[in-house]
Amino acid sequence: MSFNIDPVAFSLFGINIYWYAIIIVFGVILGTQFAKKELVRRGFAEDFIYDVLFVILPAGIIGARFWYVLFEWDYYSQNPGQILNIRGGGLAIHGGIIFGALALYLYSKHKEVPFFDMTDVIVPSLALGQGIGRWGNFVNMEAHGGPTDLPWGIIIDGVKVHPTFLYESIGDILIFLFLINYRKNNPDKGKQTAIYFIAYGVLRFFVEGLRTDSLYIGPLRTAQLVSVIFVIVGAILYYLANQKHLPPYFKKNKTIKKEDKIIRFQ
Repeated sequence: MSFNIDPVAFSLFGINIYWYAIIIVFGVILGTQFAKKELVRRGFAEDFIYDVLFVILPAGIIGARFWYVLFEWDYYSQNPGQILNIRGGGLAIHGGIIFGALALYLYSKHKEVPFFDMTDVIVPSLALGQGIGRWGNFVNMEAHGGPTDLPWGIIIDGVKVHPTFLYESIGDILIFLFLINYRKNNPDKGKQTAIYFIAYGVLRFFVEGLRTDSLYIGPLRTAQLVSVIFVIVGAILYYLANQKHLPPYFKKNKTIKKEDKIIRFQ
């Protein structure tokens, strides 16, 4: 399959608006609606999610850019004027997740809301946003894999290659679907976060092995190394969550039913 899509959707007052940005924004908006629905179910105000986004989105963008620049420092040390040129490309999702999580932790402490309750609410939306956002890579014809003879390969620069954006997009959507259904019967605090780290870590490890644009730490692919760490952290968190069986946080002493018993959460 051969595609040739103009990455510029339209121009507004002389400024090019890229499909990549539109797709990312759409993913954020859709993911926000799922997170808002869950937060409202837990007793939070409808606009609480927007306060959260105001904190974690800037941190995530800064982290994603910082991560990319850090591991491409040979280039950026010689071209410092390009460090802030995000429109020129160069965002790494692992950096965005790490910085966003740090910002969320500080915000959770400030609002006195349990951190893992917040991550449990957000990780399904994060997976959905990632799944949608990967199609921006398709429009830009980037983040693809090496040569393949598989029938679903895509043609880039005259070569049929693995559509790694598609592999990760499908995997992310499946993670999202699993998580939103899993929490209906398994609401223990921390489990959804743990499963996200494990599932995304495994997914990205194998997808990264096919990509041709990986960042490296010496001979090691950075994303694969971080993915292994994600799996380890997720496994430890799941073990601890399974041992404690802590109920999810509900604001304002909201009452819910579980297994025919009335449980009150504070």
